[in-house]
Amino acid sequence: MNTFDLIKQRYSPIIFSNKGIEENLLFPLFEAARWAPSAYNEQPWRFIYCPKTENIKYEKLFNCLVDANMEWAKTAPALMLVLARKNFSHNEKPNPFYRYDTGMAVMSFIMAAMEHKIYVHQMGGFSSEMARDSFNISDDYDVISVAAIGYRGDTAVLTEELKKRANTPRLRKDISQILLT
Repeated sequence: MNTFDLIKQRYSPIIFSNKGIEENLLFPLFEAARWAPSAYNEQPWRFIYCPKTENIKYEKLFNCLVDANMEWAKTAPALMLVLARKNFSHNEKPNPFYRYDTGMAVMSFIMAAMEHKIYVHQMGGFSSEMARDSFNISDDYDVISVAAIGYRGDTAVLTEELKKRANTPRLRKDISQILLT
């Protein structure tokens, strides 16, 4: 499949299969993130991967989610906490690009996942303070997002409200709205 097709098929599901992600598929996803571009090659991103098979770790991250995300994310076989180092390591000065660079690493992760029909749903609805405390994250790092990761599930098992949300067509702005000339 070509890259453009993968980008168009990228989707953030709200229902996941209970099938776990095979261990041999995880390394290539993190390897793709590792090769993302970054200012001064800083690579500020860090990931805390929490599969359901590591129950205590998974529950710690799951409990950081807001109720609305808990409702659907409970089906994900894995959650991931995304962090980013705020300062450059070579001089400890603030890195104004750390969030941008981390976003590119996550997109690389997502594209590699899509090659294996593994889906990622990023969330901002969580308590970063709770995550920081639960995982003992130093102030050197910014807590960026939480991602639910897994194979798509069957929307038939969702509540009517979530089913409606899951079946809403994906819309994108017209190119004329995003390309400023």
